Amino acid sequence: MTTTPSRHGGHGWMMIACCVPMVVIAVVLVATGVVSPGFLVAGVMCVAMMALMMRGTDQGDDGRS
Repeated sequence: MTTTPSRHGGHGWMMIACCVPMVVIAVVLVATGVVSPGFLVAGVMCVAMMALMMRGTDQGDDGRS
């Protein structure tokens, strides 16, 4: 059984590109005092959850898409 490279490799980078601006905006809002630091924790947790979901969905990919 041979392993073929995943055709969805760019999807993870797209998710990172979507999450980075959210974290940057959260840092700016916390730094300017608009929101509490808890807002930054929520943003980081969102990124972590997205990473876990991306990793979890990659495990079951059998190439039948």
